[in-house]
Amino acid sequence: MLDDSVESFQLAHRAPGKVLFDLVCVHLNLTEGDYFGLEYQDHRKMTVWLDLLKPALKQIRRPKNTILRFVVKFFPPDHTQLTEELTRYLFALQVKRDLACGRLICNDSSAALMVSHIIQSETGDLDEAGSFQHLLHHKYHPDQEQLREQIQECQRDRVGQTPAESDYQLLEVARRLDLYGVRLHPATDREGTQLSLAVEHSGVLVLQGSTRINSFNWSKIRKLSFKRKRFLIKLRSDPVQNPHHDTLEFSMATRDSCKNFWKICVEHHAFFRLLEEPKPRPRTILFSRGSSFRFSGRTQKQVIDHVKDSDLKRVPFQRKHSKVLSHSGTPQTFCRTQQPAQVSDQPDATPSVQPSVNGTADAPALAPPTNGFHHPDPDPDPAPQQNLLNPGPTEAPPPPSPLTSPLLTEAGYIRNEDEEEARRKKFPTNKAYFIAKELLSTERTFIKDLEVVTKSFPVAVATDESFPDSVKTLLSSHYDPVLEFHRGFLREMEQRLALWEGRSNAHIIGEHQRIGDVLLKNIQGLKQQLTVHLQKHPECLVELERCCRSSRRAEALCRELEQQRVCYLNLNTFLLRPLHRLLHYRLLLERLCKHYAPTHQDFRDCRAALADVSELVQQLQGSMVKMENLQKLLELQRELSGADNLVAPGREFIRLGCLSKLSGKGLQQRMFFLFSDVLLYTSRGMTSSNQFKVHGQLPLFGMSVRESEEEWGVPHCFTLIGQKQTVVAAASCAEELDLWLDDLRMAVDLAEQGSVSELTPPPADRSKPSEEEPEEELSTSRSGHRSNSSSSTVQVCWHRSTGLSMVDCSLAVENQLSGNLLRKFKNSSGWQKLWVVFTNFSLFFYKTHQDDAPLASLPLLGYSVSIPSEAENINKDYVFKLQFKAHVYYFRSESEYAFLRWMEVIRSATCSSSRSPSVSRKDVY
Repeated sequence: MLDDSVESFQLAHRAPGKVLFDLVCVHLNLTEGDYFGLEYQDHRKMTVWLDLLKPALKQIRRPKNTILRFVVKFFPPDHTQLTEELTRYLFALQVKRDLACGRLICNDSSAALMVSHIIQSETGDLDEAGSFQHLLHHKYHPDQEQLREQIQECQRDRVGQTPAESDYQLLEVARRLDLYGVRLHPATDREGTQLSLAVEHSGVLVLQGSTRINSFNWSKIRKLSFKRKRFLIKLRSDPVQNPHHDTLEFSMATRDSCKNFWKICVEHHAFFRLLEEPKPRPRTILFSRGSSFRFSGRTQKQVIDHVKDSDLKRVPFQRKHSKVLSHSGTPQTFCRTQQPAQVSDQPDATPSVQPSVNGTADAPALAPPTNGFHHPDPDPDPAPQQNLLNPGPTEAPPPPSPLTSPLLTEAGYIRNEDEEEARRKKFPTNKAYFIAKELLSTERTFIKDLEVVTKSFPVAVATDESFPDSVKTLLSSHYDPVLEFHRGFLREMEQRLALWEGRSNAHIIGEHQRIGDVLLKNIQGLKQQLTVHLQKHPECLVELERCCRSSRRAEALCRELEQQRVCYLNLNTFLLRPLHRLLHYRLLLERLCKHYAPTHQDFRDCRAALADVSELVQQLQGSMVKMENLQKLLELQRELSGADNLVAPGREFIRLGCLSKLSGKGLQQRMFFLFSDVLLYTSRGMTSSNQFKVHGQLPLFGMSVRESEEEWGVPHCFTLIGQKQTVVAAASCAEELDLWLDDLRMAVDLAEQGSVSELTPPPADRSKPSEEEPEEELSTSRSGHRSNSSSSTVQVCWHRSTGLSMVDCSLAVENQLSGNLLRKFKNSSGWQKLWVVFTNFSLFFYKTHQDDAPLASLPLLGYSVSIPSEAENINKDYVFKLQFKAHVYYFRSESEYAFLRWMEVIRSATCSSSRSPSVSRKDVY
């Protein structure tokens, strides 16, 4: 066992490995046993996992001389996914073992910190002499002698920490290490370089020594296979960078070691990525190719849902190594939870496109993705042995343990009133709670956005001496303090929400069920500490743009950063995030004040906080509007070819959209850009950058606009009559025609009051490198990363024949949202839980809120949002539907409040009626 104890179990002669594994879990009273496994050394001295489907005696050649070890097999990325204290205790024992044997390699400070948590868990509070004696007699780290002073220094901070808290903190430190839960498998690449392969929750890793040099996410892997000693990773093709399939090949010592690693990959993929245990493929009668091996047991999704929906009872367990005494003077007994037989219904989840994995002796075949991984085994089973461990007489297998109990379907489960009451108590239902939860969710996204400026940007420009230090200093001095302040704000909100939604007291109103005091304190602190920095953010944007305009190398560095997945929007957008966040605070505080009665204890704090943030918004409003316009002009400058001075004093962006231009060849699709002084019409170029080429420009001064549907016989047609040119264009519908006519007439009136600015084409030598700047340094494309041009709002408008205005962009600043949603595709039967961020007219999908970069995105311009009809047979609450032509997605929210909020913000991006020009730009603020 993980606590070094040895146990013996009676096992029937033909019992599969699963029977033995279940006996161990029942012995430990362990519910979350699916994270663990039994390993042993086979006759080749190779450590392998016990196959739960095959008879145990067929796998172990020398049962009398074999000891199986119960150890952690699957390490989740976040230990908070482990519900039970017993499970975390066993994980802590695994970390202790890996640290002591040198498998968990880390720096000295991390090692000392982890050892101090282990000692605190085992001994409790020790004085310096006691700690010294304990370290003399117990070995926790290979270099423990050199770390003794650091360990004792760390242990002084552990005073009063309980064993359970020590386990939690130990796992918090361990999970951040590169080699946490990683087992190295020696291999070589095609050049013969000595490497190691490993697998974790996210995919396959390649390491050199103890350093990760590459990683392949499951979503990037099309197929894993092995052929003799060669391990093959086939990657999905990248249609932009590389249209051909990439296959990576590694050589391992033997075929057995190669197949063993392949099996481990199969199991990790199934456990972390699939929703349920894959079903076996029917055996062929005559010929069978490949391996029949498959993952056996519940997936992580099933384990989490099973534990979360069960009414768990507390059952004591003993910490073998703990010498912490209770008040009675006896070693402490700790509690774990025990599950009942019934499990409530929970929506299934549907994974994204999964790689198929197939191991073969010669030519592997591709398995259907819906069945997970499929593996026929070419090797015959060895002859059965006679005994295993302490064999007893053959007897009926024990009844199935809770570990193997299947999840009940909705048809086979009926909730009673007591369970409904338990579910009601599980989380609060007060609207104020959901507003506070929205504040917390969006604050997490805001912190991630700030880290693009404070972390990713400095790393991108750090090694380049040509990037001005003054710009680096300007950004760091005015964004780093903002990040640190909001991190503290986030911690306070997390603590308050944790108290608010405590499972045992969520339905009881108490002092902690409020958020106004936290908001008031931090908004007052924000005014005092950050106003100076926020006032400098417009200057930061201007200076960065000036730097990029004067240095091609600086511009290339910024564009390279924008090609990274973590920078999912234009860099300039992230620079304006702190100013936009003030608008979010104001919006949510207005909702709280509207919700609370004037006599409520939280109303006074919320009203005071709203007054403070409104004052701050009013103070920064002028610069905010100017910077939004500048940011939009800079964005459009990169989209246009043939207009190099788009950013001109006094010019404001008003509207862009796809219209049909009438010419001698008939109606042709064109993208129109309306500014306060000029109208441009363009077509999409065929170059790799997909820029829009300017075909013509019409100054607005002296222009007249009239409807001309009857004149030309074209529906929704209008004519623009300029001083030098006349253009006839047609909108796609009457509503779009009205939007264009209103904005055009307003823009013409503005132009009559201002000056005329003409755009000039770019210099002829703009694309040629200067003598001082080598050509190879000017490239801004990075292999393996998406291009922002393919997903910008302008490109989306072009492909979906729609448009948007500056009013829409300003409203989108406030209509941002983050949170968990369940997603279902049109033809799938299950739901997949995702962390979703709505911003910039798009949905960005993450696995969890802790991820730095999105897995995928869905631009919403052109989509319609609605509630599913009865004919669609969804049969779930709080579901909304997104549709564009044949593309249909269903999303399910956790509460009525969240459902209404998602519908509200998405409609702001999908419904043109909600983006009416009747709302002025001043009204937005």
